[in-house]
Amino acid sequence: MAADKKRTAYDRYLGMDRVITRRDFLNGMAVAIGTSFLPENAFAKGEAPEAQDRAGYYPPTLTGMRGSQPGSFEIAHSLRDGTFWQRAAKAQETGESYDLVVVGGGISGLAAAHFFRERAGRRARILILENHDDFGGHARRNEFHMGGRLQLMNGGTMLIDSPTPYSPQADGLLKKLGIDPPKLAARYNDSRLYSALGLRPAVFFDKETFVEDRLVAGEPGGNWHDGSAAGGLTWKEFLARTPLAPQVQRDIERIQEAKVDYMPGLTSAQKKDRLSRMSYKDFLLKVVKADAGVIPFYQTRTNGEWGVGIDAEPALDCWALGLPGFQGMNLQPGAAPRMSYTAAGYANGGSYRFHFPDGNATIARLLVRDLIPKAVPGSTAEDVVMAKVDYGHLDQPGAPVRLRLNSSVVRARNLGDAAGSRGVEVSYASGKQVFTVRAKNCILACWNMIIPYLVPELPDKQKQALHYLVKVPLVYTSVGIRNWTAFHKLGIHNVRAPGAYWMDVTLNWPVNIGDYQSPQSPEDPMVLFLSRTPCKPGLPARQQQIAGRYELLSTSFEQFERAIRDQLARTLREGGFDPARDIEAITVNRWPHGYGYGYNPLFDPEWPETDKPNVIGRQRFGRIAIANTDSAATAYTDQAIDQAWRAVGELLG
Repeated sequence: MAADKKRTAYDRYLGMDRVITRRDFLNGMAVAIGTSFLPENAFAKGEAPEAQDRAGYYPPTLTGMRGSQPGSFEIAHSLRDGTFWQRAAKAQETGESYDLVVVGGGISGLAAAHFFRERAGRRARILILENHDDFGGHARRNEFHMGGRLQLMNGGTMLIDSPTPYSPQADGLLKKLGIDPPKLAARYNDSRLYSALGLRPAVFFDKETFVEDRLVAGEPGGNWHDGSAAGGLTWKEFLARTPLAPQVQRDIERIQEAKVDYMPGLTSAQKKDRLSRMSYKDFLLKVVKADAGVIPFYQTRTNGEWGVGIDAEPALDCWALGLPGFQGMNLQPGAAPRMSYTAAGYANGGSYRFHFPDGNATIARLLVRDLIPKAVPGSTAEDVVMAKVDYGHLDQPGAPVRLRLNSSVVRARNLGDAAGSRGVEVSYASGKQVFTVRAKNCILACWNMIIPYLVPELPDKQKQALHYLVKVPLVYTSVGIRNWTAFHKLGIHNVRAPGAYWMDVTLNWPVNIGDYQSPQSPEDPMVLFLSRTPCKPGLPARQQQIAGRYELLSTSFEQFERAIRDQLARTLREGGFDPARDIEAITVNRWPHGYGYGYNPLFDPEWPETDKPNVIGRQRFGRIAIANTDSAATAYTDQAIDQAWRAVGELLG
């Protein structure tokens, strides 16, 4: 009883009893967290989702549980479990016929529609079906209206960036949409705002991992979006302020600064080969001979890039991404054999980069403007940031391109055998009904692991390959706060929390583009970015990600909210932050099936190119082609576009 009272009192301190949206509201209809949209549940009650053309339909402003929101994935799970067709209503013929049906309204699907229309002509009839209540896939937009102004945050894909230069097709598409990343970055990134205010990176040491809660500002280094440094602190000075044991401090300082060749007598190529066969954790413990106490400080350094920690990432890949310990090993610049796509690309230089205020949701919005001009007002990459999409124009009868939301595809089959297919029949569930349309061609730009359930006639080898492509689970959370004076008082703009629930807490990226202006004063409202990549250290990478997916699907919005309030309260308490008073809105972008899986040299075989699961999995099947970043075994926007280009080429020759 005493524990319950203590918990209740702490929850009141956190603000768990304050009025903040814990449901998603769309057109006046509350969608309770956890509600099932399977035919045997909500459908039986006649509670069909609201149509996207109803007045007021505008998903970007929704708070609560977003990303793969309740209602977007249950049908896919019932297909996986073999129960959907046992309970589904009989499919109804719509009589609709198209030149192309695209399954998936993310960037790959939207790009496929664009490329198809370029090849087939602007009169080509195209239908895009999307299971979520918004388009963009992982390129999702979060809108907040606080203090009389619009503030944006990416709900998924963060920025234009890739390990390799954008291909002529991907770069060409950006240019057609009015996006020139180098010019936009030079003109609109306010990269010195936070450093001009004296704000620095910080590390939060949580008591569960490091014995006591302690925030330490001034971690040496900086952040791409801000360009700030640590304010002159050396590693020795910074570490002296932490709760880490003296030996751990000395070993971290050695890892960060010492120029030691830990593999003397070997060539650079030989060193790289050895580093590719051990984890970064093993490198620190067995090669550098560091105290085991350094591992919690570094464990999550790779989570944001690959969704798993340093126990499951090759030391060589970590070298390529700039992690420390290699500065005295005389490794030659550039990629080497046995490196992941990401690491090899960045070792060779990477691509240009630019962050729109809503991340790559701007690319999705520009693609929709290109395909359905009436839906998105304006004409430039600058004005689209403030544009309000008219969802009622997305699916208009007679329009050459139609985008239909809340529509989960459950079947795609060739008419006739694959070799001589006369077209494709596509069935999708919407509301409590199943509908069927026909098309000359179909592109599955959805998550590849669902495709074997949509096209059961696929060869077994291709199905197995598609199932291999386990996606990386992640959570990107946007938190609207009353002001950011606590950050200003503490002198911080970004907090890395290596042992806490949320591994990063960051002030929104300062970008001023068109009529959109980022907060300039600490007294202004602000949106914070929090990230988490759930994983289970000690398992192979793919198994860690499967475990992380189950964790996300079993975590309620209330649990996420409590973790947000608790961590912000503990991190910012010395700055006067009051979680009950200062938090105004929360949007949890939960992606159990997050970014595309990139092959890991520690766990995946060294396949010949033609034997890689993504290559086998993406093979055209009759009039059905396959796109999405999964088909490239990466998680980058340029690859989503490139795979769309390839899929269209396979269908049209």
